Amino acid sequence: MPDTKTSKPTIAISHLGCEKNRIDTEHMLGLLVEAGYQVDSNEELADYVIVNTCSFIQAAREESVRTLVELAEANKKIVIAGCMAQHFQAQLLEEIPEAVAVVGSADYNKIVEVIQRAETGERVQEVSAEPRYIADETTPRYRTTPEAVAYLRIAEGCDYRCAFCIIPHLRGNQRSRSIESIVAEAEQLASEGVKEIILISQITTNYGLDLYGKPQLAELLRALGKVDIPWIRMHYAYPTGLTPDVIRAIQEVPNVLPYLDLPLQHAHPEILRGMNRPWQGQVNDRIIERIKTALPQATLRTTFIVGFPGETDEHFEHLVEFVERHEFDHVGVFTFSPEEGTPAYNLPNQLSQSVMDERRDRLMRVQQPISLKKNQAEVGKYVDVLIEQENPETGELIGRSARFSPEVDGLVYVRGDARLGSMARVEITDADFYDLYGTVMG
Repeated sequence: MPDTKTSKPTIAISHLGCEKNRIDTEHMLGLLVEAGYQVDSNEELADYVIVNTCSFIQAAREESVRTLVELAEANKKIVIAGCMAQHFQAQLLEEIPEAVAVVGSADYNKIVEVIQRAETGERVQEVSAEPRYIADETTPRYRTTPEAVAYLRIAEGCDYRCAFCIIPHLRGNQRSRSIESIVAEAEQLASEGVKEIILISQITTNYGLDLYGKPQLAELLRALGKVDIPWIRMHYAYPTGLTPDVIRAIQEVPNVLPYLDLPLQHAHPEILRGMNRPWQGQVNDRIIERIKTALPQATLRTTFIVGFPGETDEHFEHLVEFVERHEFDHVGVFTFSPEEGTPAYNLPNQLSQSVMDERRDRLMRVQQPISLKKNQAEVGKYVDVLIEQENPETGELIGRSARFSPEVDGLVYVRGDARLGSMARVEITDADFYDLYGTVMG
């Protein structure tokens, strides 16, 4: 970290939202540190607080607004960055006088210049109308994850136009990094001791389509297989992109985990048509069965939206039956959030929040015994666990097996001795709905 005697202002960053936002935050931190700024985690000691906001759904915006209001009441100079800045730039400057700058979702690379301009008294509005930027392996980065884990963005933006989703408006169209650039960053992370990299983008299975004229995920996985990192995990793998070639790459490349995060959103063809995902209704069952046959040890995670406009009891029961039949390892359920600017915002037959909440809770109750059964099947097995935390009071170690992705899945609570950031061989001795328990092998 830079010398605290520097005359430059001290800066704190408040990170909200998804792991894509986290990477943007890490690049802003890296750029500021490289430019000689003192970065402090304590917002009270900072001259400027950069709030990297989320605007994906109403609840995320409310969290962002609460954070901004609290900082404004503390008389902080606020830089509003990220998706909410992209979404509501003029409105934010008007309603939050303490905001000295707004920085769009693809303008975080200009953060040093933004702070310099704000220091002169300018009220900065740095928001590209059409987001185009994507950082690469040469962009400074100061990681905020546990030392052994890193997210690796392979593409940014989305070319799909799902009726409920505002992401293309906030993040722009898909733009992929080259395989060489991604591998170079993976090698850099490996040299820093990273044991797990998590590949992210809006649609990981569409990786390379814009750059190479066709998806190149299989080629990317094979190239990453040569990097000395034990675990490579994928998020946001759309089922239609899981071609036989991609499945073969997962089978063949030993450090690519058979962990598939499939954002299905629904199962009924009529609702999927309404969501502007009609292709998916024809292939869900077929592709899931193909994955299970080709990768019998695969961990399958998915997310669903309940309460999409027009969702009837019959549509919902179809979804319940789908979840019961396929027995996913992990399921996340969200209620529909009407986003202004999306086609679904003005659709008729909007459901009440109470009906949506009831459906979400029921689907989660349906999933609970499935999750428990999947976890109980691990009891008696010996698995590798990435050790990430230690309870200072009890000495109990906490980590994750290959079945668990950070922050969205369960944890493994471990007795015994192992170094933080290491892979430990653990015998699983117990399980509950979400977590596993075990002992380090002697």
